[in-house]
Amino acid sequence: MSTRPSAPLTPASAREQPTTAWHSGARGAAHALAAALAAALAAFAALAPAAASIGETGSTPARSDGLYLDWLDREVAPGTDFFRFANGNWLKNHPIPPDRAYWGVDSILDQQNQTFIRSMIEKLGTEQWPEGSAQRKVADFYASGMDEAAIEAAGATPLAGEFQRIAAIREPGALPEEFAHLQSIGVTAPLAIGQMQDFADSTRVVAVTSQSGLGLPDRDYYLKSEPTFKAARAAYVEHVARMLELLGDAPAEAAREARVVMALETRLADASMPDVEQRNPRAIYHPMSLAGAAGLSPHLDWHRYLSQLGYPEITSLNVGMPHFLKAVDRELAHTSLEDWKCYLRWQLIDAYAPYLSKAFVQEDFRMASELNGQQELQPRWLRVLHAEDEALGFAIGQLYVAQKFPKAARDAAVEMVAHIRDALHRDLESLAWMTPATRRAAQQKLDLMELRIGYPDRWRDYSDLVIDRGSYALNVMRASAFELKRQLAKVGKPVDRSEWYMTPQTVNAYYDPSMNSLNVPAGILQPPYFDMSWGNPINYGATGATIGHEMTHGFDDEGAQFDGHGNLKDWWAPEDLAKFRAATHCISEQYSRFTVGDGLHVQGDLVTGEATADLGGLMLAWRALQGLGAAPAGARTGPFTPDQEFFIAFAHSWAGAIRAKQAEELVTTDPHPPAQDRTNATLANSPEFQRAFSIAAPSPMVKPERCVIW
Repeated sequence: MSTRPSAPLTPASAREQPTTAWHSGARGAAHALAAALAAALAAFAALAPAAASIGETGSTPARSDGLYLDWLDREVAPGTDFFRFANGNWLKNHPIPPDRAYWGVDSILDQQNQTFIRSMIEKLGTEQWPEGSAQRKVADFYASGMDEAAIEAAGATPLAGEFQRIAAIREPGALPEEFAHLQSIGVTAPLAIGQMQDFADSTRVVAVTSQSGLGLPDRDYYLKSEPTFKAARAAYVEHVARMLELLGDAPAEAAREARVVMALETRLADASMPDVEQRNPRAIYHPMSLAGAAGLSPHLDWHRYLSQLGYPEITSLNVGMPHFLKAVDRELAHTSLEDWKCYLRWQLIDAYAPYLSKAFVQEDFRMASELNGQQELQPRWLRVLHAEDEALGFAIGQLYVAQKFPKAARDAAVEMVAHIRDALHRDLESLAWMTPATRRAAQQKLDLMELRIGYPDRWRDYSDLVIDRGSYALNVMRASAFELKRQLAKVGKPVDRSEWYMTPQTVNAYYDPSMNSLNVPAGILQPPYFDMSWGNPINYGATGATIGHEMTHGFDDEGAQFDGHGNLKDWWAPEDLAKFRAATHCISEQYSRFTVGDGLHVQGDLVTGEATADLGGLMLAWRALQGLGAAPAGARTGPFTPDQEFFIAFAHSWAGAIRAKQAEELVTTDPHPPAQDRTNATLANSPEFQRAFSIAAPSPMVKPERCVIW
């Protein structure tokens, strides 16, 4: 577990893989603030990969054309529950492994990538590479993380100097300096500071500060009264005490300190901006001079803060959450220095527990399992690779792409993306509700959208990052400092439009509103999502819908507020915007009816953007497929028509299961709806789907009053 800075207006991704950390995006949120509030954060951890190939764990091999007939549950009617019809047998044959909180086809593909990367890195470790080379750093980082004997012998000693720094603070005025220092090693508490593209001028990079400093996944865990949140709070206080006992504190003292931590974090949570509010870009955009920021926080010396980070020349920044900044200032004025030192000491051990000896790792995992239901800790090699992906992800990605992603696959994906953009162009031309001026602006934005497939054209430079085969925790610490320096060095400089925020090996995709770019990493352009040899209905249903999803993020409830150059700008005619908001409100209402776990409701307003993109992506992929001259309706190459294959492939792409506790966490924190809901609810709005399977109303798979956007 660790501190997660809040991440307003992140690059919108197609899928959110639940993790084995406290919450999605915990530790290693360097990507989380990348586009908008890109504080360079770092106590690294990452996606939870899976442990078997697509054909393992009881399933039979797929047909060579990519239609996974063995995944179907023929006992479930398509008109009753299409997610179960398409994936029911897969779910029966793929129970969630004990070391997972989530298990899906995306995590299985990620596992395949991780297995390949492990083999690649282990081979690097057997060869002699020049000092300072990327290959040497990749091999050395992995070796340091796998040296269990050295890690066990070291215990918490890699952090000894940091604990001494905290203990040596003598006056409250020195706290901002310590906040800055801790962030430089990946501990963002109580604030995060970083860089972002200026919402008003997307050619500029500006500094930004945002809320952070909570150990539990979200403010709701501190403030809401539902049983799941009460249980989490009780477990958390016990966990903090146990972790402090591992540092040598007496049990009674550790218990007292845990209560101090909980009280301070609860006050910070109460002042934190809710995730739903952060979806409004204007709510998180408050550019001001340092003098203006000082007016909100007179007890926080911004010049001292930035000087400690090594950037005293920064004279202005965007204050993402002014209310939170004021709350931090109140705490600086009224919370005792000893309580602050207790909190910072906790935040430090919380962030670095995964990189220390077994006792810290096990206690960290024990709390994670309380929150997500995971039963076993993942193998060390997986945990180390995920930490390394955060530290050296693009160095690994460059090696991965050279061995794993042929040019022909990239070319085929580029062609599919172009067809889907053409479909959106045609759609914009025919939308009856859009007025001519808005239509022209939308088409211009689409023309300007950068379509980036596979990997970046320019690779990240890690030459200044020092990595060796010594302390694992110190390698993580140096990587954190390197990343923060890399991020803050952008402030005041032109935007690097070639930069990616997901590594090429990532099984995901994202749209960046400030860049107006669609980014599809190589990692997802593999079965069961994509294969050059498959027919168009399968590729367009599984991957084309994802590409369309990302493309329509440029026009969802957040993306629609940015123009084609990535500037926050009102380019919609008022009457068009009103119609668009009414259409997306239909989506919000639809998803708010769904529940998970012990009855926690999906937050419709939180998931509106992703659910809107799901519907738009499906429609665009369908229309692009029809534009290719697909086989006529009713034609069959197997047991299903091409139209049916398209929708089955779409549902296959969301095959997965999740533990109840993890589902409860994600509906609290994640803008992505649950997979089963985003499958069935999206299809229930599609008349094309209903025709393909001859589904008559009334039916659970037919929404009586469809949500129509594109």
